[in-house]
Amino acid sequence: MARISLDCPNSLPGIPLSVLSVPMENKYKCQQCLQVLRKPVQAQCGHRFCVHCFKQLTSSGPKPCEACRQEEIYEEPISILNSSEAFPDNAAGREIASLPARCLNQGCNWTGSIKEYEAQHEGRCEFERILCEGCQTLILLTEKDRHNERECEARTLNCKYCKMTFNFKEIKAHDEICLKFPMQCKDCGKKKIPREKFNDHVKSCAKSKSTCPFSEVGCKSMVENGKLCDHEVNSTMEHLRLLLPLVLSATRARAEGSGAGEWQEDSGVGLYRDPNEGAGPTTSVQSVDLEKKVNALENIVCVLNREVERSSVTMEAFAHQHRLDQEKIENLSNKVRQLERTLTMRDLQLSETEQLVRELQFCTYDGIFVWKISDFSRRRQDAVAGRAPAMFSPAFYSSKYGYKMCLRLYLNGDGTGRGTHLSLFFVVMRGKCDALLKWPFSQKVTLMLLDQNNREHIIDAFRPDVSSSSFQRPISEMNIASGCPLFCPLAKLAGKSPYLRDDTIFIKAIVDLTGL
Repeated sequence: MARISLDCPNSLPGIPLSVLSVPMENKYKCQQCLQVLRKPVQAQCGHRFCVHCFKQLTSSGPKPCEACRQEEIYEEPISILNSSEAFPDNAAGREIASLPARCLNQGCNWTGSIKEYEAQHEGRCEFERILCEGCQTLILLTEKDRHNERECEARTLNCKYCKMTFNFKEIKAHDEICLKFPMQCKDCGKKKIPREKFNDHVKSCAKSKSTCPFSEVGCKSMVENGKLCDHEVNSTMEHLRLLLPLVLSATRARAEGSGAGEWQEDSGVGLYRDPNEGAGPTTSVQSVDLEKKVNALENIVCVLNREVERSSVTMEAFAHQHRLDQEKIENLSNKVRQLERTLTMRDLQLSETEQLVRELQFCTYDGIFVWKISDFSRRRQDAVAGRAPAMFSPAFYSSKYGYKMCLRLYLNGDGTGRGTHLSLFFVVMRGKCDALLKWPFSQKVTLMLLDQNNREHIIDAFRPDVSSSSFQRPISEMNIASGCPLFCPLAKLAGKSPYLRDDTIFIKAIVDLTGL
């Protein structure tokens, strides 16, 4: 007998029983994994195994056949499993390859044979769910790349500011300490200031507020950096009132604490006190000294008052100019708002014109309309997922001033056809010349799914129920759709279907114009 080839590193265990569309016979079952045989081999005892299972059983040497023991036909040496005494069972393999199969994945309607399942569908089904290696979540095979790039909690990302690499879960925490993270100054509104330079900006920002330099003597104002000079000018009197008690207190303390024979200087006036002078003369000298100091301070206050008056006149001029500037700004703002309203109206008109152009591009006026639907697989997947269950065709007409109509298609079915059929409906729309037409709409409608080999089209036709609201004169933009929920079984679009080529189908509608 031929020795089994052990050079197949990618061999798989048996095919799941539920893949079969018919009950499985016992002769097609692997005696090890109890699934449908995949690349069957037959031992010398007559039992069959998948080549993968048989290689595992005999990897450490010959083993007794457990199936022989269970059937009580165990007999040595025939019931000993040995890779050198087994051979590929090609006859069983051909029988299994012809068995009908179906896909196990939820939402997939694929059917075919076991051979086609292994060669074309297994491991390639767009509805197959796999385990993400990072976050251990089940995801669709077709969404693996998108999941790894956008959704996986375990993916790694580069900080877009400092370019360092982090786990997705850590990236938000990193944003709180990233030195390159852009911040916005709440005072001046400047954006995109790196965190490492933000403190320097706050110190130099003209709009940033800081305490007045006279805060140590009692001024409680918080002043913008750019207006600090104005504050010092406008608050000169207040600052002097705060300074006066301190100056007087310091003068008295210096006078009282001066040593014998030392000079006392203040406000440019120098006084010498003799150490032999008595208490009376000392008091007199101190009084004169204080009087001179007060006079000097009064002169300073007068000068500052004149400065304040000049500053007040300047501020009044600035205030007047500010009011004029505000009026100009208000006028310009009104013009901008008016231009924005005009621009919005133009955008709306442009959108309506574009819609009209699109309608005219595909529009027909003879009651015959051919609808080309490309990207069928993606659109059907959107329909199955519920993102876009239905789609409308462009409008078409029975004549230039006739009935306005369109088609509505459910790629995953609707109503009784949900999940099993294409559902196709006919819709009467509100037109500009409805007042001139005969109502209710009563023309025969024929719907077709075109065979792209031009052999056997799928055709359904109906005459409108004139009592139905679907065929009365439209009050809203379009009436309720009416048509064929079981228009075409989805199975006819599987595999190499003549109705689906290059991921595109064609639907044709014909409105009988007899009597119009």
